[in-house]
Amino acid sequence: MHRENLNQLYGNLHDKTSIEILKGNYFIDELIDSPNDQRFGLTLLIRPSEKIKIEIENFLNKSKEIEPEEYYYPKSDMHITVLSIISCHSDFNISKISVNQYSDIISKSFNEVENFEIEFKGITLSNSGVLIKGFPTNDSLNNLRDNLRSNFKKEDLENSIDSRYSISTAHITTIRFRKKLKNPKNFLIFLEQYKNYNFGTLKVENIELVSNDWYLREKNVKKLNQFII
Repeated sequence: MHRENLNQLYGNLHDKTSIEILKGNYFIDELIDSPNDQRFGLTLLIRPSEKIKIEIENFLNKSKEIEPEEYYYPKSDMHITVLSIISCHSDFNISKISVNQYSDIISKSFNEVENFEIEFKGITLSNSGVLIKGFPTNDSLNNLRDNLRSNFKKEDLENSIDSRYSISTAHITTIRFRKKLKNPKNFLIFLEQYKNYNFGTLKVENIELVSNDWYLREKNVKKLNQFII
C-alpha cells in the first residue's frame, strides 16, 4: 500500500474511532488478565530497534498518567506483525507442526524482496487500543506478504492467513483497553499531541518466526527461526 493510501487509512481509522470512544463504543479486552487464556499461534514479525522502543516507552509513560488502568505493552513485547501464519486459538500445539516446513516456505517467499525501512510517525486508534503508525519505504513488505500468501496456498499446511482480516499496515500496537477509560476526552486530547510524532525509522534487517500467545508476551513467545534480509 502506497504511503498516501496508508496515511489515509490510518487517518480514517483515527477519526472514526475517536468519535466512537467519546460515545463509549470501544472493545474492552477482558482476557488480558485471565490466567486461563490458552490461545497460541504462529507469527512472522519484526522487532523495533531499542531507540524506537524507548521513544514509544516515553509516550506510554505519559499515557499512564492519564489512564493508568489500561494495558501498556512493555518494550520486550513490542512488534510489527508481518503475517499471522496461524491465528491464536486454544487448540494450537507447536509440537504438532513441522517448523522446518513452515521455515522453508517462508525462506522461499523472500525471493526478490528488497531491503526496506519502516518510518514510525504518529499514532492512530482502533476500537481496542492505540497504535503507532508505520510507513514502509518501498513495496517490499507488501511483496513479502503476497509471496507468503501465494506460497502457503500451494501447500497443505495448517494456516489461517487473512482469516481475521487481510493485514496491509505496519503498525505497532502499544495500548489495549482493558478497563473503561476514566476520562476519554482528556485522553484523546493528549493523544492529539502524538498524531504526527516521529518515533524513528527502522532498517529491517531480520524477521522472526515465533510461537506466541495473543499479546506476544515475552514469557510466552518462543523464537523458532530468524530470516536475514
